[in-house]
Amino acid sequence: MELLESTDDKSLLQKKTERHKQKLQEEFKSISENTEKIITNALVIGGTLAVTYVIARQFFKSKSKRKAPKKIKPAKAEEEKSEVAVETSSEPSILSQIGSALAAQATVFLLDLAKDKLSAYLQTNIEKEAAPKNEHP
Repeated sequence: MELLESTDDKSLLQKKTERHKQKLQEEFKSISENTEKIITNALVIGGTLAVTYVIARQFFKSKSKRKAPKKIKPAKAEEEKSEVAVETSSEPSILSQIGSALAAQATVFLLDLAKDKLSAYLQTNIEKEAAPKNEHP
């Protein structure tokens, strides 16, 4: 009798162990999938921000002014040169305006894309959290 009871207990424990093992494997698989999605979204958002940064840096890069060694020149030549420099630097060029507009549009587009990806991820996360609650009344 004791032998039968011990085998029943042993088989019962083995079945419970197997069920727990399967549940753990399912949880591990879901955690792995969620982690993969999170990493993918993080890479998309990070890439978007990096590209935006690079584009913005290219278009808004300030030109460094190098100091030229002082040379003795006639006064008229220096005055004409400074007047031309003032006129040129006071108005932004058309190319820089176009570049600024393109950078702004690219930034808006990439941020909108990142927002959509993030909201889709959050929505799927909310749905996944709500689903187990509905299964166990």
